[in-house]
Amino acid sequence: MWRTQEPSPYGLLYQALAMKPRTIYPPVKSIALAGLLLTTSGCATLFDSFINDTTIDPPYAVSDTTGAVHDQLQIVDLHADPLLWSRDLLERHSYGHVDLPRLQEGKTALQVFGVVTGVPFPIGLENNRDHWDLITLLTQFQSLPVEVQESRLQRALFQAGKLQHSIDASRQQLMLIRTRRDLEQLVSLRSHGQPVIGAMLSLEGAHALEGDVANLERLHDAGFRMLGLVHHFDNDMAGSAHGVDKYGLTDKGRALVQLAVQRGIIIDLAHASEQTIDDVVAVIDTPVVASHGGVRGTCDTARNLADRHVQAIARSGGVVGIGIYKLATCGKTMADTVRAVRHVVDLVGIEHVALGTDFDGATETVVDATGLPLLTEALLADGFTPAQIRAMMGENAMRVFRQTLPP
Repeated sequence: MWRTQEPSPYGLLYQALAMKPRTIYPPVKSIALAGLLLTTSGCATLFDSFINDTTIDPPYAVSDTTGAVHDQLQIVDLHADPLLWSRDLLERHSYGHVDLPRLQEGKTALQVFGVVTGVPFPIGLENNRDHWDLITLLTQFQSLPVEVQESRLQRALFQAGKLQHSIDASRQQLMLIRTRRDLEQLVSLRSHGQPVIGAMLSLEGAHALEGDVANLERLHDAGFRMLGLVHHFDNDMAGSAHGVDKYGLTDKGRALVQLAVQRGIIIDLAHASEQTIDDVVAVIDTPVVASHGGVRGTCDTARNLADRHVQAIARSGGVVGIGIYKLATCGKTMADTVRAVRHVVDLVGIEHVALGTDFDGATETVVDATGLPLLTEALLADGFTPAQIRAMMGENAMRVFRQTLPP
């Protein structure tokens, strides 16, 4: 059960700093240290920049040939988490990974914004319990309203409100994607040269529903169109790949999946346990996605998809979003991401692979949003054709959205 009464932030930070690095995800030490500096110096930018780093610093340069191919892409990124941080999406920043100017420079056409509402402490690749919530700590550092500090549902709605505020202030450079009609409007505007970027909301973990399937209606009304059933721990809807019990869908979880499909909300299997994946693909007949991660064929961890689950997602008509960070690919280069892409392509075909960067996900990515031409360059170097790259970098995800969003 989630606890609203948390231990002292300073106590959590002290414990995190004292832990051995191997016992926790690498970002957690950064969260702890950055948080400690934040409380002593008031420097909010340090908190963000410490956590959301890049392996290769901008600016990024590619050949004219690569640039010409990249300029023709309509990139869809299935997962990024900038709404978690106190950063204005409309202003360009020298830290973190995502903001509107950098998305435009990198040629992103549609960004799926993940909404994180709970991260346990301590945190590892497996056997996490819902205990001592680090997002509570973050909301306290950001001085967010008390109801946001105390309710995961309110955190989800708050982040949705942040995105809507940015859209309203963007002078039609951002638009919320809720329906197929919105999607086609986005495509039409971009085809006429307008630099508008689509924005879609995705919930990362059904624990934000606070045990009540009916709360999905509130999130649907707020614009959510993708639902990650789990994040870093098991919840009362489904089991997580990182949880203790790793069970499948519960009765509530089955009801939730059915309601989501009825409402045109895409099911996201990122972070899901093996049993959860099996249960989901057995009960629905619409495409599903695994928005951000990797595959065990090139990076054998509990975080990543076994071949049989890649095949199950493909049979649904869905896509596997490959990340550009070490926990997804077991490497820190674009070549490591391309290896995972190649594995999916060889297994199920180019039409079932997509991009899921995990930008701003409290992790070090290879590049920020302006650096995606380096991925295009690496795909070309591996022998992928421009048509295949167009499919992987955006067209496949757009196909899934057209099949699943409400009309």
